[in-house]
Amino acid sequence: MRIALLNGPNLNLLGRREPSLYGMTTLSEIEARLVEVAAELGVELATSQYNGEGQLVDAIQALDGRADGAIINAGAYSHTSLALSDAFAAVEVPYVEVHLTNIFSREPERRHSTLAAGALALVCGFGATGYELALRGLVTTLRARD
Repeated sequence: MRIALLNGPNLNLLGRREPSLYGMTTLSEIEARLVEVAAELGVELATSQYNGEGQLVDAIQALDGRADGAIINAGAYSHTSLALSDAFAAVEVPYVEVHLTNIFSREPERRHSTLAAGALALVCGFGATGYELALRGLVTTLRARD
């Protein structure tokens, strides 16, 4: 089973960007932990991060036939991008949306996700641990479908 981890804008700054909100864990540390979890689960994990919306659309489209599922933290694009939602609908790759913070307790503009309706699940508010929860949940769900 192949899983893609896609991270959006500014997540490359984790660990130093607003640590009171996003914590001190870096994206590299999150990815390293997920590689360990993926090995434990017996799945392949490919990780990537893009600051541009078009780059994320391209990455989602590239999942077609290459990934069995995806985990995405689209950052601010989660709240605004119909293009990302449309890309997932086009490739029909099951995905879990992740946010480090509880977006529903944040500013009004962050309380909506354009990706949530098409997602298998939404994990938010658990910090870096949310990524691991998303991976375990996604793999369990995909295996149950087989």
